[in-house]
Amino acid sequence: MRFAVALVAIAFLAAACGGDDDPAISGAAAEHNDADVAFVQGMIPHHQQAIEMATLVIDKGDRADVKDLAQQIADAQGPEIEIMQRWRNDWGAPETANGGGMEEGEDGMMSGAEMSEMMSASGAPLDRMFLESMIRHHQGAVTMAQTEVDAGQFGPAKDLAGRIINTQRSEIDEMQALLEVGS
Repeated sequence: MRFAVALVAIAFLAAACGGDDDPAISGAAAEHNDADVAFVQGMIPHHQQAIEMATLVIDKGDRADVKDLAQQIADAQGPEIEIMQRWRNDWGAPETANGGGMEEGEDGMMSGAEMSEMMSASGAPLDRMFLESMIRHHQGAVTMAQTEVDAGQFGPAKDLAGRIINTQRSEIDEMQALLEVGS
């Protein structure tokens, strides 16, 4: 009887801990492929730059609506970075592919010169620069995420990519509307 109770308790605990639908599932527990690894290796620095851009406008921008969107972006992408870092570490993958990072301008990434220009801006010019740059940045993320949806194997990464596509397309629409209001 005790054995049966113990088995039921173990089964209950295993079910309560989540399954493959959990986006934070350990990557070591599931199959993944090169596309999954490339996705996290590229999206982590991409998200990190987006947070850096958002922080600049939160700190030095003028418009409350732009600052609110920037905060929304930072709040969403921080936890996604943590999840992707855990997957990458579980898979034993290096931080970047072949020891290199993303190229400037690749997939919407801002160049060092563009980031320097943004860092030195403030007020309305920064708001506009942020919106224009983040639209391009998000378009690059959507492209990267679509590649994962099409070629990835790891279910939670494909799910995250799908959410990135939907969220960032919506934010692109919002940023385009904010640009029109600010014109």
